[in-house]
Amino acid sequence: MTRLVSGETHTRAQFEAGPTAFRRLYRHGDDAWIRILELRRGSDHDNRDTEIWSSQLHTDATARAVIRCFDEVARTYDESGYRGKWGEHFPRSELEALRRLWNPHPRSDDT
Repeated sequence: MTRLVSGETHTRAQFEAGPTAFRRLYRHGDDAWIRILELRRGSDHDNRDTEIWSSQLHTDATARAVIRCFDEVARTYDESGYRGKWGEHFPRSELEALRRLWNPHPRSDDT
C-alpha cells in the first residue's frame, strides 16, 4: 500500500493462507484497484489465479483502512502474538512508513 500511496502504479502483496495465496494491487489516478486472486500455491503465476474479489477505491480511503486494520491486529495480538500466529514479525516499520506517507500531518482523529 505504501508503494501505491507514493505514486507507483502497480505492486503486489502476497498473503499466505495455508495452501492458497492472495495478491494484486494497482493504482489509477487517485484510485487503488485491488484484485484478490486465489492461487493454489504462492509460487504459481498470476495467470493461474481465480479472482475472488475486486474493487476500485480511493487510495486515501484504502490506505486508511490498511492502517486501521494493522493497528487493530497489533491491539488484538500484540507484536509477539502476531509472530506466534503468522510466523512473521509484525510489519511495524512498514506500517509506520505508510502512516507517515499517507498522513504527513496527523491529527488525533486519524489513527
